[in-house]
Amino acid sequence: MQVLVLYFSKGGNTAKLAKNIAEGVEAGGAEAVVRKTSEVTKDDFLDAAGVIAGSPVYFGVMAAELKKIFDEFVSTRRKMENKVGAAFATGGHHTGGKETTMMSIIQCLLIYGMIIIGDPMDASGHYGVGCVGAPDDTAASDGFKLGKRVAEVCAKLQA
Repeated sequence: MQVLVLYFSKGGNTAKLAKNIAEGVEAGGAEAVVRKTSEVTKDDFLDAAGVIAGSPVYFGVMAAELKKIFDEFVSTRRKMENKVGAAFATGGHHTGGKETTMMSIIQCLLIYGMIIIGDPMDASGHYGVGCVGAPDDTAASDGFKLGKRVAEVCAKLQA
């Protein structure tokens, strides 16, 4: 079973958080397929039991590079129904729009018909994982927990 960890990262912080999430996916018993927006294919989407998508904050929403993927892969939409979706975001300020960025990602995942989960209660218990700048120990741990939770939920849905 595969979980796609899809992200755009300009400065490297989102890539670092994606790595923490992928480690959690693996600990949860799934294969983490980590792809930058410039690398992802439609087959990566279709082969995945879940998609965890992340972006830095760009004017309170996801980066255009990530939105472009959701727009270009719209033909896969019906085939993504009932797969697991989750979001993560990085920003430059503690009030800088990480939650609205995650919600913009979640909107796309919902339109794709996916089952949305947030990070677990032993993390923040909210929309997903966010951090300011590079992930600190808390954000890295929360990312790991989100990845693990997605893998576990994917396994339950496939059982």
